[in-house]
Amino acid sequence: MASWPRRPPTPRARTTSSVVPIGAPSQRNITVPITPPVLHARSRAQILVSDVSVSLGAVRVLTGVDLTVTPTSRIAVVGENGRGKSTLLHLLSGTLTPDEGQVTRIGTLGIAEQEMATTDQRTVGEVVADAIADSLAALDELDAAGLALAAGEAGADDRFAAALEQAEALDAWDARRRVDIALEALHAETDRSRPLIQMSVGQRYRVRLACLIGGDADFLLLDEPTNHLDRAGLDYMTEQLRMRSGGVVIVSHDRALLSDIAETTIDLDPTPDDRPRVYGGGYIGYREGRRAERERWEQQYAREQEQRSKLQDDLSAAQNRLISGWRPDKGTGKHQRATRAGGLVTNVHRRRAALEAHAVTMPEPPQTLRFPDLSARPGATLVSAAGLTVAGRLPEPITLEILGRSRSLITGPNGAGKSTLLSLLAGDLSPSTGSVRRSPQARIAHLRQESELPLDRRASELYASHLDALIAAGQLPSAQAVGLSSLGLLRSYEAGRRIGELSMGQRRRLDLALALSARPHLLLLDEPTNHLSISLVDELTDALQATPAAVVLSTHDRQLLRDLHDWPRLALEPSRAHEQVGS
Repeated sequence: MASWPRRPPTPRARTTSSVVPIGAPSQRNITVPITPPVLHARSRAQILVSDVSVSLGAVRVLTGVDLTVTPTSRIAVVGENGRGKSTLLHLLSGTLTPDEGQVTRIGTLGIAEQEMATTDQRTVGEVVADAIADSLAALDELDAAGLALAAGEAGADDRFAAALEQAEALDAWDARRRVDIALEALHAETDRSRPLIQMSVGQRYRVRLACLIGGDADFLLLDEPTNHLDRAGLDYMTEQLRMRSGGVVIVSHDRALLSDIAETTIDLDPTPDDRPRVYGGGYIGYREGRRAERERWEQQYAREQEQRSKLQDDLSAAQNRLISGWRPDKGTGKHQRATRAGGLVTNVHRRRAALEAHAVTMPEPPQTLRFPDLSARPGATLVSAAGLTVAGRLPEPITLEILGRSRSLITGPNGAGKSTLLSLLAGDLSPSTGSVRRSPQARIAHLRQESELPLDRRASELYASHLDALIAAGQLPSAQAVGLSSLGLLRSYEAGRRIGELSMGQRRRLDLALALSARPHLLLLDEPTNHLSISLVDELTDALQATPAAVVLSTHDRQLLRDLHDWPRLALEPSRAHEQVGS
């Protein structure tokens, strides 16, 4: 690994360098004169977003965004797919102009988008050189200013002082070493001669991320930066982002990363006025603030609906009185009938006007996950397994017993057999050796890691037919059938769509609904947080901790593992399994 001294021992004469403009990596290799270098603002750096709104076609994506990013900012951007998270990063970077409002930038930016160009012809060495181009340019300018000072040129003192200040601000002498360390820590390619085009997506991504972490930008804008990183890489990136002297804005669904880094959270999910919410206090502050916001929203919505319902009842009552009062008792004079009719008509008009004047300003709040009442069989053996193996997938024999109300986590790296074990327990897969016994009275639901839904069926039709099959097979009493709408997972218009038209998150919600529909005694969950929004994952975590049903869960979700830290674990390895499942 190359290591540069903290100060160059002698001036070096260079005439050109690469300046890194904002944009895609393939657009950054531009050779320009070294004077003047790109000036980094450091402590003066700032991104100011003022009342910005953006529409993509006919769809309003962002409304009334106000945000200030400083060198000490650690900001997380969260929200469902399609809520404008990546759009906000493009606004901050300057690659997108807002329809309304203004974005002001002082300082330099480094951005990592989710997608990477596959046609970049540069080598790893060229990417590294581009990443630290400003530091190299600052050193070149310092060398040139030193030579000018030695030659006694006019103004050389000021030029050298400015160059030295810029080099020190960038810690330019250490730039190459910082990138080298990041490349190794992220398990990225370190061969400087290797072309990017010959590398996998994950390899290219890690090279780019290492260059950004080790680079010299005032701000880092990162879109889902945990992609393609292992646990060691995640730990390294987290620590570097926490310690760096520059602002960070992260778009991520990784709750552990947000918990470890974010001090401010921008929530782009729907709000009563459709404006984003900004929460301080880290991830905990975001969760508490969002919960309070949701409660206020639901209470205000309920009040407005209650008031409107009362006005509607008043109008109906007035209309009924008009109908019944139009034909008074026999013997009543015509004049009295006419007088009464006029008053009733006036009352109806007044009630109708009051109803029309009552504008419902509060939109319907987002849905909240509502677990059905799941049955518990405390102490009963739901599933027992002895000596389970599957050739090529689960080599070491597994023996375990799952009791009613028990909790278990299955952990281990990819390829250790976690999904295989869950499929064995569910009866979806037969073992090569060993046996599995399931209680005939136990209802077992298996949420697979990947969705296998028929894309041509409508969500509501599939759910209804699934319920009918459970009832017909005698697995679920008809009186215990759970309606899809009651689970708070899909709205009626989503349930009416064909599954192929749903997003990955909506399909995952349907998978979860199908699993809950059987009111299971045992839930077998394989990566249940995949494709779900942060808010829904939080709701699911709370529900899993509260449900009386037994749960066996496999996940790589670091925050979920933290939240369920007290659950007994079965740790699988590719070559062996350690039985630690408790009852």
